[in-house]
Amino acid sequence: MPKIIDDVVAESEIKDVHLRYCRANDRRDEELMRSCFHPGAVIELHKELGVDEFCELGRQILGQYTVTWHNTGNQLVEVKGDAAWAEHYTISSHRIAADDKGPERDWIAHGRYIDRFEKRGGEWKIARRKMVVDYTRLDNVTPGDPAVPGGSGGGSRDRNDPSYAMRLG
Repeated sequence: MPKIIDDVVAESEIKDVHLRYCRANDRRDEELMRSCFHPGAVIELHKELGVDEFCELGRQILGQYTVTWHNTGNQLVEVKGDAAWAEHYTISSHRIAADDKGPERDWIAHGRYIDRFEKRGGEWKIARRKMVVDYTRLDNVTPGDPAVPGGSGGGSRDRNDPSYAMRLG
């Protein structure tokens, strides 16, 4: 069955929500993170969490890393009226500072976000999300790697990141 223009627009809007979610993680932007979810949304990890609990967990977990970086690959979206199912493949990298467990290293997770989106008040947002980690790996960082924060004049994990200054409006 051919997609109608409304479904194509919905698919684009849904993919945008997921990309904003990834950005919110990497920039540790809780306001942006919350904007991706409807009130009362459920996020399934090892247990079911509400948006407030999920954001609190994010502050704890993301605070452990010096850098995080999400890359989205395949995105499949199926729209039925004001509801949609989506599956987003993501590879996320997490830089761990050197500590008593070892040298600086990268924890890389290959996973999927499986979502139920709903359009409420004209906006597509996540109503339910299940995060699935398919596999991970841990790599030691080569000494002198330019991705080390401060080593390349790169980004930052907050609203001081250059991407915020370049935004329109």
